[in-house]
Amino acid sequence: MAQLNFGVIGHKGRMGQALEAAIADAGHALFAGVDAGGSIRPFAAQCDVLVDFSAPDALAANLGAAKVAGKPIVVGTTGLEEPHFVMLAEAARVVPVLQSGNFSAGVTLLAHLVKEAAARLGDDYDIEVLEMHHRMKVDAPSGTAKLLGEAAARGRGIVLSDNMESGRHGMTGARAQGAIGFATLRGGTVAGEHSVIFAGNEERLTLSHSAENRMIFARGAVRAAEWLTGRGAGRYTMNDVLGL
Repeated sequence: MAQLNFGVIGHKGRMGQALEAAIADAGHALFAGVDAGGSIRPFAAQCDVLVDFSAPDALAANLGAAKVAGKPIVVGTTGLEEPHFVMLAEAARVVPVLQSGNFSAGVTLLAHLVKEAAARLGDDYDIEVLEMHHRMKVDAPSGTAKLLGEAAARGRGIVLSDNMESGRHGMTGARAQGAIGFATLRGGTVAGEHSVIFAGNEERLTLSHSAENRMIFARGAVRAAEWLTGRGAGRYTMNDVLGL
């Protein structure tokens, strides 16, 4: 496709640096890179697409810049909560918005498989989501773990927030029927390890993904940006990019 001019928000972070390399590898150009204290607004109109890997408290301003400039925006910021998803939905009425907790094609397919497994196995199988990341990661569970938990919840036709168990400690009592559990590990330089365990009577099914380098996320975000450019206003996901 034609060369795109990217505006990257969170440019100096780990993902921002990986994005710069992935943008160049794909034959595109980094037109503007901004970080904490800076604003993409002065550059947004001259970019073809914006990519945000910054911080949750910057999301409103970044979405606002995309709306004013009429530009598509890819959001990979983690640690988002319900008010942020409301912001994303509002912005999607004006411009194309693609948000994901993980831009890996493998993780996207994994979430699809988790949804299918949850739908077919039913409540007789307990679901546990296990994730591990590097020592510097500040949010838990990870955005990817939540993405996988949401996939499991959709498969069961339930709401994750009403059926989520995490941070078990002490005398917690028996595991609730139908609950989706989360366990978080942090240490070293792990790029990302995720497993979804379906534990039944006398058998277990484990679906897993291992990220060996964060470049897989950067390449996926660039692929998402390419796909999103030229789309109409709306809320999109990596499932749309992969045609799932």
